[in-house]
Amino acid sequence: MIGILGGTFDPIHYGHLRTALDVQQHLGLEQIRLIPLRDPPHRAQPTLSAAQRLALLHAAADDNPLFRIDPRELERSGKTYTLDTLQSLRTELPEETFCLLLGSDAFNGFHTWHRPEAILGLAHLVVMQRPGEPEPVHYHEHLTHDPEELKRQAAGLILALQVTQLEISATRIRELLRRGQSPRYLLPDAVLELIRRRRLYSPD
Repeated sequence: MIGILGGTFDPIHYGHLRTALDVQQHLGLEQIRLIPLRDPPHRAQPTLSAAQRLALLHAAADDNPLFRIDPRELERSGKTYTLDTLQSLRTELPEETFCLLLGSDAFNGFHTWHRPEAILGLAHLVVMQRPGEPEPVHYHEHLTHDPEELKRQAAGLILALQVTQLEISATRIRELLRRGQSPRYLLPDAVLELIRRRRLYSPD
């Protein structure tokens, strides 16, 4: 099974990396694909360019063989839809099982995504929850509490997993940098070093 974690990663931080690793270890995923978005339909445009965000991803994850950076969405024009990405992955890896990793907030809006039922036809959803969060209420008929079921079925299941609680946001990191303050310990040192070297997010 392969985990899919999409996001603007503007910048990538430990909130992305630690929670993805939690899921990988809990489910025994072969790898986590980090897929940066070019033009997300449900979010504001990223601050950095595609090339800049991709460079930060490489700085964060290249030393961990469990992570693979997948730039396919950056190579497409127009709005970025998860369905298109999953269809592309399914064509490339027809026998593979995909687990789409979502935070609770993203899952709560999943019904508004482009063709959500078609997405469930191509992948399982893994909802990454903070400790104490309630069980997902949408798509209850797809819900499972048994991680082993994801291995026995090709797609269509929703599993909620508790992950490390890290209240880290890219918005907060960008704000600290604009103020000239340090976001150290919120993101990998290699990412912060590259940000400083290239003067990314600086007020000027």
